Amino acid sequence: MRLGLVGPLPPPNGGMAMQTLQLARLLAEEGVAVELVQTNAPYRPALIGKIRGLRALFRIVPYLVRIWRLAGRVDVIHLMANSGWSWQLFAAPVIWIGRLRKKPVIVNYRGGEAREYLGASARWVKPSMVRAAQLVVPSGFLRQVFSEFGLAASVIPNIIDLETFSPAVSEPPETEFTFAITRNLEPIYGLETAIRALAIAREQVPSLRLRIAGSGPLRAELQRLVEQLGLGDAVVFLGRLERQQVVELYHNAHAMLNPSRVDNMPNSVLEALACGVPVISTNVGGVPYIVEDGHTALLVPPDDAPAMAQAMIKLYTEKSLRSQLREQGCRAVAQYAWDEVRPMWLALYNTHAVAV
Repeated sequence: MRLGLVGPLPPPNGGMAMQTLQLARLLAEEGVAVELVQTNAPYRPALIGKIRGLRALFRIVPYLVRIWRLAGRVDVIHLMANSGWSWQLFAAPVIWIGRLRKKPVIVNYRGGEAREYLGASARWVKPSMVRAAQLVVPSGFLRQVFSEFGLAASVIPNIIDLETFSPAVSEPPETEFTFAITRNLEPIYGLETAIRALAIAREQVPSLRLRIAGSGPLRAELQRLVEQLGLGDAVVFLGRLERQQVVELYHNAHAMLNPSRVDNMPNSVLEALACGVPVISTNVGGVPYIVEDGHTALLVPPDDAPAMAQAMIKLYTEKSLRSQLREQGCRAVAQYAWDEVRPMWLALYNTHAVAV
């Protein structure tokens, strides 16, 4: 089996980049000959990255050449795809090149904004998408979204490294009850809601703390909000962390907050559950497809700081609930282990490679 894998790589350590990197490594360990083409390769020379317009040309032309050559060497192409401009620049051309070179392209589509993007751009997306060998999505949520636009999709879930993300030996002491957030500091992730929720919850439980791992354009604005709410001693911005540092953050936290306004199948939620950390999340997008309210997580409406604050207080006061969520969460993420996901991908590759 000769597989072409097309997708982004870290940095940054986003969900799709980490899935691409992880899949390439795991498949190689299975004996699959993986040839990777990176969609976010660094600019050469680096100075080009600072020049608008020219930088797009310097990235897209070499990328298309690499895809053309890739299609001549592999049996099947696995394409990591997302919404927005990246679809038109980096995904659609792969499908058309595969078509020209008679190589099947499996589109692995991700992103919580798929419904909005397809609603505005389906006429541009569908002509390419229907020429893919198969459309695969990581959640039932995205399968439902694509069905609304007349596109059938199969579900193969994300892979969670359960050796790296595993429970701590014991829960941290409760002298300072700590919540963790591991999302980028961007508008769609709703971090201001979590900060406001902390301020409300601390009126009843002053020992609550929040540690935020991530970087992004809203950092200065969020820091100002922290100061305005008098939370300077309760909120710590950690910046971008490496994987092992994220594990350590979870092991030293009592719960994880996911205040997103838009989401599909957030790896951060699954990784927190794998680490035995109870999760409070907004019930947006694909989140209710991967966790059950009151069973594997607590779900609240988006942009509702009082509701999130009540969930935070509830989790603090009810130790039995934390234990239940921890136990059920660890059981739920077992389905995302490589041993469970591997046969799905290998069967799909073999099906389409044989059909060529």
